[in-house]
Amino acid sequence: MSGVAEMSPKYLMEGALNAIPVGYKQSDVGIIPEDWETKPLGELVEIYSGDSPSKFVFSTEGTPYFKVEQLNNGSVYADSTPYFIHSSKKVLAGSVIFPKRGASILSNKIRVLKHDSFMDTNLMALTCHHGLDELFLYNQLTYRGLDSVADTTSIPQINNKHISPYLVPLPRKAEQTAIANALSDVDALISELEKLIAKKQAIKTATMQQLLTGRTRLPQFALREDGTPKGTKPSELGEIPVDWEVVTLGTASSFINGRAYSLHEWENSGTPVIRLQNLTGRGDEYYYSNLQLPEKQYCKYGDLLFMWSATFGPVIWRGPKAIYHYHIWKIACEVGYSQSYLFYLLDDMTEKLKRSSSSGGTMLHVTKEKMESTKAAFPSYEEQTAIATILSDMDAEIQALEQRLGKTRQIKQGMMQELLTGKTRLPYDKE
Repeated sequence: MSGVAEMSPKYLMEGALNAIPVGYKQSDVGIIPEDWETKPLGELVEIYSGDSPSKFVFSTEGTPYFKVEQLNNGSVYADSTPYFIHSSKKVLAGSVIFPKRGASILSNKIRVLKHDSFMDTNLMALTCHHGLDELFLYNQLTYRGLDSVADTTSIPQINNKHISPYLVPLPRKAEQTAIANALSDVDALISELEKLIAKKQAIKTATMQQLLTGRTRLPQFALREDGTPKGTKPSELGEIPVDWEVVTLGTASSFINGRAYSLHEWENSGTPVIRLQNLTGRGDEYYYSNLQLPEKQYCKYGDLLFMWSATFGPVIWRGPKAIYHYHIWKIACEVGYSQSYLFYLLDDMTEKLKRSSSSGGTMLHVTKEKMESTKAAFPSYEEQTAIATILSDMDAEIQALEQRLGKTRQIKQGMMQELLTGKTRLPYDKE
């Protein structure tokens, strides 16, 4: 094994003194190592476009047919559909595929085809020649993106005339493979973390359904004083534990309306006003208000909020004192009812609420009256607290995994910036 020493520290030091560090050169794609070159993709790949499914006859065996929707999975390699075609025309496994039209071009939905397949008409594929490693190309396109060459004058689209001149920085094949292998190791870790998170979330969902209905009891609440198991009783919600009660959400809590605002009431500073996008991650910018409102119109850290229009679901507020907008309720629990338990109860109800919500025009929403009259089963306050603690612990475990996943993705991004530009070199077998 012979290799090239890591250049990053020297690269940074020389870069502070000179425009181009020793051992590097300026190229059309930026500063790259002297022994790298740049080539247009048209010289390195065969370019294919997909065909309409109307051109094929499907059967139960043959070559699989790949649809653009299957790019939505997060893995590097893309699996094909269970639909099969008998024909000689196909795209080879290992080809790099991506949408050729629509907004998804700009979201980097680039994958590597796992099996020889046919493709639908919305896809393009690049089959690499001998001198180009497909995983190296996948990472270069993912890192650099295709939006710089896509036609975005109306609906974003991309075709051969955009792809053929696309310049790629190109080390020797052996170094390409070394870079691709290093990034693939991180991809494998990301994939395993995603699978683990999905598994933990599925376990949590099943646990919620068991504990929140009383079908499974925690050991400390499952037995009578004489040691015999507690039974169940019929209710309007079906069989529930004998020591549980059915009450309306309006009995267990108060739903406090938010406030609508006119444009002239918004300020650049003051008390933040929570809108739906601030709770869903779609936006972190706040409007502000200087109005003096009744205390119930404010929420503080730890309060339970519920989004009831267009977006549904409960949220525990983790910010400073704020005002909540009209499409949000603050929920205050009555004595004997746990806020944490109610949060998980509402979380479990959310999908059902979406399906049964009323429609005002095209915007789905649920009314306050409907929420207040919705019935749910409640155990004792102590059992509510114990159930919520278990579910909260599961949430904390999932959150820790999601944070680890986020850091791993950041590490990969940093590795791509170093390795795909040649700032850091990996040892490789010279050809």
